[in-house]
Amino acid sequence: MKIRPLISEDREKLRRMVIETGVFTDEEVHVAMELIDLVLGDQGQKDYQIACAADDHDRPLGYICYGPIPMTVGGFDLYWIVVDSGVQGRKVGSELLSYMEEEARRSKGRMILADTSSIPSYEKAQAFYLKRGFQEVARIADYYWEGNDRITYCKKIKA
Repeated sequence: MKIRPLISEDREKLRRMVIETGVFTDEEVHVAMELIDLVLGDQGQKDYQIACAADDHDRPLGYICYGPIPMTVGGFDLYWIVVDSGVQGRKVGSELLSYMEEEARRSKGRMILADTSSIPSYEKAQAFYLKRGFQEVARIADYYWEGNDRITYCKKIKA
């Protein structure tokens, strides 16, 4: 497995990957694709970075979308991390996160924030963050809709 930048040939596979997780709403799939299209369409923009984990045939296994948080010194947002349902549990997500952490370090990053939902379908995401050294730092009750809290996780990274 290698980690490489997003390329236009990845687009359709990533779209299917986001849908096939069975976790994301149609609106969330739309937002994920907007960000993929933004990165593909404007290589000069600096707000969003997307890296793909790829197999030996250069086919995407997962991707991570992240970027610097405006008006912070060293803050980074992890917007999306999606792994193909056929390879979940094989450390693809961990490798993508490690890649992001290293890229953030190179940019003098000091923390990564990740938001997720409190509903049962997001329990795997919550466990993923906690297992990888994130701590819950905020929870906003009923943020997405009644009964669906927004949970913010933070991981401090060292230079």
